Amino acid sequence: MTDRHHLLVYGGTFAAVGDRGDISGVRGAGSPDGLFVRDARHLSRWQLTVDGAVPEVLAPVADGDAARCVLVPRGGRTEPPSCTLFREQAVGDSSFVETLRVVSNRAAPLTVRLALTVDADFTDQFELRSDHRTYAKTGAVRRRQVLDDGVEFSYRRGEWRSVTTVTAEPAPDGVEETGTGARRLAWTLELEPHGCAGLTLRVMARPHGEKRALRVPSSPAALTEKLLAQEGEFVEGVAFPTGWPELAAACARGLADLAALQVPASGPDGEELRVPAAGAPWFLTLLGRDALLTSLFALPYRPAPAAATLLALAAAQATETGPESVAQPGKIVHEVRHGELAHFHQVPYGRYYGSVDATPLFLVLLGAYVEQTGDAPLARRLEPHARAAVGWMLDHGGLTSRGYLVYRADRGGLANQNWKDSPGAICAADGTRPSGPVMAAGAQGYAYDALRRTAFVARAVWRDETYAALLEQAAADLRDRFQRDFWMRERSFPALALDGDGRQVDALASDAGHLLWSGLLDKEYGELVGRRLLEPDFFSGWGVRTLAAGQPAYHPLSYHRGSVWPHDNALITLGLARYGLHDEARTVARGLVDAATVTGHRLPEVLAGYGRDTHAEPVPYPHACVRESRSAATPLALLTAVGGA
Repeated sequence: MTDRHHLLVYGGTFAAVGDRGDISGVRGAGSPDGLFVRDARHLSRWQLTVDGAVPEVLAPVADGDAARCVLVPRGGRTEPPSCTLFREQAVGDSSFVETLRVVSNRAAPLTVRLALTVDADFTDQFELRSDHRTYAKTGAVRRRQVLDDGVEFSYRRGEWRSVTTVTAEPAPDGVEETGTGARRLAWTLELEPHGCAGLTLRVMARPHGEKRALRVPSSPAALTEKLLAQEGEFVEGVAFPTGWPELAAACARGLADLAALQVPASGPDGEELRVPAAGAPWFLTLLGRDALLTSLFALPYRPAPAAATLLALAAAQATETGPESVAQPGKIVHEVRHGELAHFHQVPYGRYYGSVDATPLFLVLLGAYVEQTGDAPLARRLEPHARAAVGWMLDHGGLTSRGYLVYRADRGGLANQNWKDSPGAICAADGTRPSGPVMAAGAQGYAYDALRRTAFVARAVWRDETYAALLEQAAADLRDRFQRDFWMRERSFPALALDGDGRQVDALASDAGHLLWSGLLDKEYGELVGRRLLEPDFFSGWGVRTLAAGQPAYHPLSYHRGSVWPHDNALITLGLARYGLHDEARTVARGLVDAATVTGHRLPEVLAGYGRDTHAEPVPYPHACVRESRSAATPLALLTAVGGA
């Protein structure tokens, strides 16, 4: 049996365990393995043996809020296993807890020797993501200390300090060295005939800078009950469509996932917030673009994430220029990291501003939030931040000097800084990459919407008619320029981007659907684009491909050159509805809902671009986030776009 990884997620903590509940700590596999808190691995080994051997799996771990499996010692048909082990695990806030119940299958007394090999290597997640980079850690020291009821691992590098404490009830009979740095906790259990015995194992992770008083929950059941209560709060009160049960189920599943993906953040005055993380496993942190789109999708049903996201991003807004972090005054942060490598500036992502579109999306969310809720106090509180964001778009962003939002490849970070941020994502139809600064189409749509929505807030809340009129004129000018410079007349479709010389990057891409969402195209052009996106080369049957098939650059297993992204399709569906293309909107929505139904009503981050006509089920993309906030919120966007139709 191939040992798969199963993710357990709770806020900023996640664990990836195998089919038998073990953590092997293998490096270089490209997938996570361990207990992770704030970008560091706080458990790198967690391996159970019974009577000196690895047990066999009767019932492997299944996907869910807790990990449960059934194991037996190795045996044969003529000699049934002497005992059965029932294992249950769950994660909490900076914690991991397991209960292990051993049941004797014998009519005579039985001695069972259990051992659990544990270790904490405190590896930064950037060292585990198969990017083939190594990082010097001069002066780093790891220590292990035996406790009365377990073992404590600690890590120090300069002022950086992290600790993982493992305790057991009952306490182990001994803690043994293994020769590898790991420690082995051992128990000898004496079982009555057909009797049972149990262990409870608790892990507390204390990452660097953690000042909260944390407590490990008593059991996996207690953790699961708490998580289910949080999921219930997210789902409660949302009116799901009664005539489309599959969409209703996808909405419920998405809201439950969003409840688990809320991570801590701070507001402008240091207030504690919970905001949507981008996704598990590798992006369980605040990413500006992802949190903004997630909050926009959820806004009609759950406005609280929008308010928290706006405050957290305002607190992290750049106030000065920082070349390594791509920071500029007024710019909204792209990614926030808390790990060791970010702390020592060995990766630029502590606060990284390499996004051309997070800043306009911040303004879009602010305008939509005020329109939805009427929360004038928040709009007044964020007025300086909003004006600074507009200032960035006009000045550093390029709207005044170039006429468009512009980004340049960042040698230490991201080559592309729009939503399609993989290295070759912005390309011509033949795959050629643009040279020089890039003006991506979708970002111009966001800028247009941002200017118009901020004008609304300026007029309705700030009472600044002059500023509102200036923003509206800037939006109208942008719209005129865009339709002149981006529209490919011979193809009746907008270019994916303009290169540094203003030449059209001519790939046919799904980003055109974002222009419908933002309202940048006039009605005639918008209807042409909307209908074109439903042609077979674009629409796979599950959703609209990021790049239309048939172009040399297309690949169904490329991250951004032919795959199907649910959140991309959510924006497209909202855009189709905005332009009155309701039949097309329903077609895209049905494809996505059908895909979710196949996978337990949960939409992944991305699907392969293979058509529904060649395979009856959606083909998974091999490196997708298992839980992703934008995808979790996508069914809510579909509900907004098409209702229960």
